Amino acid sequence: MNAAELLARDPWWLVAGKAVVIFALLLLITLFCVVYERKVVAYMQMRVGPNRVGPWGTLQSLADGLKLALKEDITPRAADRVVFVLAPVIAGTCAFLSMAVIPFGPEVTVFGQATALQLTDLPVGVLFVLAATSIGVYGIVLAGWSSGSVYPLLGGLRSTAQVLSYEIAMALSFVAVFLVAGSMSTSDIVWAQRGLWYGVLLAPSLLIYLVAMVGETNRAPFDLPEAEGELVGGFHTEYSSLKFATFMLAEYINMVTVSALASTLFLGGWRAPWPISLWEGANRGGWPALWLLGKVLLLLFVFIWLRGTLPRLRYDQFMTLGWKLLIPFSLAWIAVVAIVRTLTDPAGGAAPLLLAGAVAVLLLVAVSLGSRRDRGRARPDIADAGDGGFPVPPLPRTRLEEAGRG
Repeated sequence: MNAAELLARDPWWLVAGKAVVIFALLLLITLFCVVYERKVVAYMQMRVGPNRVGPWGTLQSLADGLKLALKEDITPRAADRVVFVLAPVIAGTCAFLSMAVIPFGPEVTVFGQATALQLTDLPVGVLFVLAATSIGVYGIVLAGWSSGSVYPLLGGLRSTAQVLSYEIAMALSFVAVFLVAGSMSTSDIVWAQRGLWYGVLLAPSLLIYLVAMVGETNRAPFDLPEAEGELVGGFHTEYSSLKFATFMLAEYINMVTVSALASTLFLGGWRAPWPISLWEGANRGGWPALWLLGKVLLLLFVFIWLRGTLPRLRYDQFMTLGWKLLIPFSLAWIAVVAIVRTLTDPAGGAAPLLLAGAVAVLLLVAVSLGSRRDRGRARPDIADAGDGGFPVPPLPRTRLEEAGRG
């Protein structure tokens, strides 16, 4: 019996219990991520980090949440009050919905009821995640528009353009997984990786997804809507108290969601990594949920690592990376996977895909190095600003100079 049939037999109390457990788990992971991020970045910068509230500062995020809840809730006079309140609700709700189709383990027994460690299983589960994250964009753009201020509006527009741009590359990275697995169900994709993980078999898709998930969540080095010197605070500049906390909660939950989706599609999901998988009981009982959480924490560390090491990109560099590099390469890689999948035996054929992936990675590196070399060349329409200055375009002639020469 597959996961969909098991979940269809769940009684109402079991469905409600699963929903409560997922909700509580996301809240706890968010509290953990705040301390985790501050501790890791502090270690990278040779600092101590939070160490006052709780043992080793572990309760600092709880104290920050209480502080935000007790702050004054201010609504700007020029704001659209209904939309201003609705925007963080949309962002937070869509962030929670995305975890409904993530499988945490195989079949288990809960109070005598056989079920799967998953809230629901849809034939198009991955598309459900994409739909939920796409609706979450409305919370961002509505927050910027309803604030009645110019800077939040600019931050909302830039954040929306960023999320939509990298959502295309993210969706294209899934197509190769659908072609190889033959299904869009998250449980079926995990089951299809019982031999070789798709992170190895479809390495280019994993690389594209890792870049796209950072851009999708507005995290450094792609945190352009929150650039302090440009837009003050991004789309949530005018928000305070619990509304601001809701946006912050949605950001961290989105990080957990994209990490869980990456683990499900490319890293075997709840399956134990090698050599732990050699143990017969590694994928039974509650162990699979621990393997999935471990993979999620590893990807969250990648988010924090990028924030602590890389500088923020310029907006034109960021959009060029998404539209001119990731999307064309994703389309070419999908064509390669479709051709190899058609010419090889559907039941096997891992070697041709691995060879095609290696060639695709080499081509991606060559294109990246070539574009970097082209950008380093001096352009004829760029003038030097002087010794140590930054090259700037030639300024147009002023009307006074033209009048004097005339």
